[in-house]
Amino acid sequence: MNSLKLTNSLTRKKEIFKPINSNRVSLYACGPTVYDYPHVGNARSLVVFDMLFRVLKHVYGKNNVNYVRNITDVDDKIIEASKKNKKSINEITQNITEIFHKDCESLNCLKPTVEPKATDHIDEMIETTKSLIKKKFAYVNDSHVYFSVSSFKDYGKLSNKKLDELKSGNRIEISDLKKDPMDFVLWKPSNKDDPGWESPWGRGRPGWHLECSVMSEKYLGKIFDIHGGGLDLIFPHHENEIAQSRCNNSTNTFANYWVHNGFVTFNKEKMSKSLGNIITISDAVKKYTGQVVRLALLSAHYSQPLDWNDELLSNQKNTIDKWYNLYEEEKNFDSFNAADILLDDLNTPGFIAKIHELYNQANTGDSDKKSLFNSACRFIGLFNISKTEWQNLKKKQIKISEDYIESKIEERIKAKNNGNYDIADKIREELLNAGILIEDEKGKTKWRYK
Repeated sequence: MNSLKLTNSLTRKKEIFKPINSNRVSLYACGPTVYDYPHVGNARSLVVFDMLFRVLKHVYGKNNVNYVRNITDVDDKIIEASKKNKKSINEITQNITEIFHKDCESLNCLKPTVEPKATDHIDEMIETTKSLIKKKFAYVNDSHVYFSVSSFKDYGKLSNKKLDELKSGNRIEISDLKKDPMDFVLWKPSNKDDPGWESPWGRGRPGWHLECSVMSEKYLGKIFDIHGGGLDLIFPHHENEIAQSRCNNSTNTFANYWVHNGFVTFNKEKMSKSLGNIITISDAVKKYTGQVVRLALLSAHYSQPLDWNDELLSNQKNTIDKWYNLYEEEKNFDSFNAADILLDDLNTPGFIAKIHELYNQANTGDSDKKSLFNSACRFIGLFNISKTEWQNLKKKQIKISEDYIESKIEERIKAKNNGNYDIADKIREELLNAGILIEDEKGKTKWRYK
């Protein structure tokens, strides 16, 4: 077996992955802030790091990977959502967390080893903040605690930018309480209506960046193997995590490898609420099924942009529909080497091409290749439901009845018999648009769900 290689955002190079401890590989991925329905941009991170989790388990053993994915359940966005929707904080966070877990299940993502919630780790966050103040990396001003960015000489190394370049950006919170515009909040005060906890600096709540540092350290240690997340998190979130964690622990590193997935666009445009083109995971799954959405998200290399469009989803749906023709009930499938393709920086497009190759070989009647094909599909997270269940899912998506389909086929046969081929073609097209494929074979007309 070849060595796993990953593109490390910290060095901007593809490197051979060397874990700190091969008997306990450590992976942290930033989870959701539970204030609104997760969207397909969030889904990409979910599926990418689920894939990395699967590959790591394949290489190091199924019980030798500690995968931590957090839940951010205290944040300004949650407070805003609570006020806007006139619902309690708990109602918002519990509801969205439940939806998130359903989305994970729909996309056939494995459960992480640990899924910590920010609100369960407030005491540790307070202790870390006290420690940073004591070590002169942080300061207090009007019940706020700020990290002093100038105290950390390596700030900007991950984003490959100097402080002056970062200052010119627009993702910096402006405040007169800061000694420097780049400083970021570790602790902030809460009013009586907002969530808050007692601290040496008064009643308040932690900053977002602090939450991930504390939870990753608790479950993975001061230095761990891989930290993952979306490309948009490099600055300031991940940059700030590195600063506060390294300073607090007096370490030369925080995570040895940083893996970031690319953005998802919609018809070549950036997804944003202002453009009204945000697609939730649940809506995408409802329209296309979880397997189709998962395959679409893996169809491009994780580090590259992915454009979300109907053509992409239609192609993936047709692919899975075809692949189900060779579906076998899960059994002790033979081991296969196709996973080695994934060892080259999670090359999912190459792996999918391999599955296509195995399908073509298996379609000739090669039983060994059929077994390998089924194994490969399951490895990438597909075939999590039976062929019958897949057919039933497709059936549910069709908005016309079987009686209507049969009547349109009869109408088409009569049109053909009378030489009205234009009408026959229109009927075929109508049914195709509705998700029904017509096949003329040996003088008989058959139909199936597209």
